[in-house]
Amino acid sequence: MRIAVPNKGRLHDPAVDLLDRAGLHVVDGADRKLYADTVDPDVTILYARAADIPEYVSDGAADVGITGLDQVREADAGDLVDMLDLEFGACKLVLAAPEESAIESVADLAGGTVATEFPNITRNYFDEQGIDVEIAEVSGATELTPHVDIADAIVDITSTGTTLRMNRLAVIDDVLESSVRLFAREDVTDDEKVQQVTMALRSVKSAEGKRYLMMNVPEDNLEAVEDVIPGLGGPTIMDIAGEEMVAVHAVVDERHVFETINDLKAEGATGILVTEIERMVK
Repeated sequence: MRIAVPNKGRLHDPAVDLLDRAGLHVVDGADRKLYADTVDPDVTILYARAADIPEYVSDGAADVGITGLDQVREADAGDLVDMLDLEFGACKLVLAAPEESAIESVADLAGGTVATEFPNITRNYFDEQGIDVEIAEVSGATELTPHVDIADAIVDITSTGTTLRMNRLAVIDDVLESSVRLFAREDVTDDEKVQQVTMALRSVKSAEGKRYLMMNVPEDNLEAVEDVIPGLGGPTIMDIAGEEMVAVHAVVDERHVFETINDLKAEGATGILVTEIERMVK
């Protein structure tokens, strides 16, 4: 099985790190290599440009790929199945026009020109709106095109909106919200190894932002402690031999740990231990 992963750029390190945390450690993944083995002899990493990954998966060069939803939509790879949102690389494609222009809605662009690095997404967007525009495909500096009379508006990626504001562009509409996903070719979605990789990655995502709490609690205080813990499905209770105490284990959100520990102490909990969770299989 081959997993296509971005070979460089802002998506490369998070993708490789996620695979590593899922147990698919890369072996001999030196720079400039096209392929890399993993600790699983049945899984190989294929490094490719993020924009090329949809085609690699669709054509069978890889079985699954990690890349942005925007790249899949732009490649028009309709045979790919969105297996899992990996929740990084979040961005939006927006329609924007100069702040000083008379363009205030999508309809105002009828008959106009829109510059973009994403012609397929842009064309589909305006087709859905029922508005006819001319699309000017550019390969960079999209935000400059309205100011040099190349286009009336643009469709471009934004994460914070800073670049748009710096170039005096106002957002007219959101075109697409994107994040990095795990995609698979439709004919391999039920493959055992594909399912195993998907589960491994999901278990890492499920564990993010969670902490494992362990403590000792007097039996008489157990009910009060159970009310304090905002756990997943309730805490696990285990008797401690020869003592009128029980061991309580629970998973809680990291943001609740500080106040939860104080509340647990107030209810008589002792020996409270907090640990990170690497993976959580539901």
